[in-house]
Amino acid sequence: MWRGYAGGSPHSRGLRGAPLKHGDAVRHHWNLDPDVAFCNNGSFGATPIPVMEAQRALRDEMERQPVAFHMGIGPRIRAVADVLGDVVGADGRDLVFVDNATAGVNTVLASLEPRPGDVWLTTSHVYNAVRQAMRHFAGRGGAKVVEADLPFPTPSPDAVLDALKAAWTPAVRLVVIDHITSATGLVFPVERVVAWCREVGAKVLVDSAHVPGQIPFDLNALGADWVVANCHKWLFTPKGCALLWVRRELQANLHPLVISHGYGLGFHEEFDWVGTKDPTPWLAIPASIGFLRGLGGVEALGATQRMLRREAAAHILGVWGTKAPAPDGMLAALQTLEPPFQAEPEMAPAIHDALLERHGVEVPVFPFGGRVWIRISAQIYTRASDWARLAVAVDANGVR
Repeated sequence: MWRGYAGGSPHSRGLRGAPLKHGDAVRHHWNLDPDVAFCNNGSFGATPIPVMEAQRALRDEMERQPVAFHMGIGPRIRAVADVLGDVVGADGRDLVFVDNATAGVNTVLASLEPRPGDVWLTTSHVYNAVRQAMRHFAGRGGAKVVEADLPFPTPSPDAVLDALKAAWTPAVRLVVIDHITSATGLVFPVERVVAWCREVGAKVLVDSAHVPGQIPFDLNALGADWVVANCHKWLFTPKGCALLWVRRELQANLHPLVISHGYGLGFHEEFDWVGTKDPTPWLAIPASIGFLRGLGGVEALGATQRMLRREAAAHILGVWGTKAPAPDGMLAALQTLEPPFQAEPEMAPAIHDALLERHGVEVPVFPFGGRVWIRISAQIYTRASDWARLAVAVDANGVR
């Protein structure tokens, strides 16, 4: 079972043994455009060819006998849940599948019954889709969403909990906390946050969208009430594959967004069948895990990503002459970098497009905290030449 780190700064620890093959040595496993410096695994992931072939075989099976395939889907999904549970430190009985982490967040929030005066607490680094979902579902019951302000750059693990404590009031009923933030790439001390939520009596939803395949985590040990996590970002599954882990005593009151024939029959029956859909992204999870184990294992994958991210950031920041905005101990495979130019936040889309169109560099450019940032994603298929191309494409005047 893939367990969490013990001791030290977990995300700054080195590899155990040799790093996985990476760059040009493994890129043939992906259909990525060879002419594009793809520095953005974090947005949607990239599925390896062997996993896509496994999904294609599942789809062929589905179309040969659609009735038998769909009518027998429940036991197959439960078997996959057990396989994934062994990787994420969970009992498969506590896992169901959704299309993405945002769908999982919506599912949890829709099950709650906010009242006037209630507060739902998160941080200023919350993913915007989650922010919007919180506003929608809290507002339906008259509750209020509060964002604890967390400084960036130069945050610290202690600052995360300090910010939440400063924003807390007895009216807080729910805390929604990122595990790895999307915009800033920070690894939050979720174990400490969950423990604090237990102390103050607030329910806690952990958004682990970027975790599987990037850093280890143990869902059973985490102690949250709900956890959502994508498998298609860093675990290499096909798109539309995410897990929703639910504390066992809360499962009876949680229902899928689409109510179907399984309503009232139990947690698994409700989620495993929500009507006709393509379940092959979920069923391809064993192929994804098998692919990773063939490369050297899930833990080695994450450690190699961290090594590559450090090397990439050091090179790019050295060329740009800027400083890392976050300590290495709060980073894994994602890192948000300060570019060497100043730009208004609304210019971010144009800067992204210029990098892609002029230099063939795919990388997120986005506003945060009133300024523009660039976020890199270190995946094992990323080449040193990709980072070099990004580094020289940008100078003090913007995109060359």
